[in-house]
Amino acid sequence: MIGVYKKNIGGVWFGAACTEQRVFSTSFAHSEQETLKKLLSSIPFNVPFKVFPETSAFAETVLASVKNVYDGNIVPQKFPLATEHLSAYTQRVLEAASLIPLGYVSSYGSIAKAAGGSPRAVGHVMTLNPFAPIVPCHRVVSSDFTLGGYGGGLSVKREFLIREKRGYTSVREIPLGDEKLQVFPVEFVLRKLEGLGHV
Repeated sequence: MIGVYKKNIGGVWFGAACTEQRVFSTSFAHSEQETLKKLLSSIPFNVPFKVFPETSAFAETVLASVKNVYDGNIVPQKFPLATEHLSAYTQRVLEAASLIPLGYVSSYGSIAKAAGGSPRAVGHVMTLNPFAPIVPCHRVVSSDFTLGGYGGGLSVKREFLIREKRGYTSVREIPLGDEKLQVFPVEFVLRKLEGLGHV
């Protein structure tokens, strides 16, 4: 059975749906109801679940990591994500997004080039990302370094990227199977937004 857990930390609700070994979904929002709604919409239909009032030890660790990502910190621990009910393409795109390091962004087009499909198809997968923000869809932007879209709202995406800037200056390439995923310093996006008067 999947346990559904939620916790208010500093005025933000963080949530995780997990067993004691694997994560099925994570979410965050300013309202408890919105966090629960996001979690429940990502659980596979044929798997029983229960909302627990207290967090398990594993859920506590997952929630702490979600909060760390939210705060713009490095997360030392990776969790096994339950993705077998997702399409092979969705799994590839989520894997690509999970490789974008803190302090960097990639574009929908760069992910499409590395994982296949079109930038629009990548955007669709990002919209439905069940593991936000530990699979950091907030680090995926348009090829012109504008924000693109974000389910939590563009102001939330912008705030994420502001917290994640690290002063990097060089474009990098991350190996992804036989391909390479191009990533760019967060500062590229923040400079673009500043030029547009959005920061």
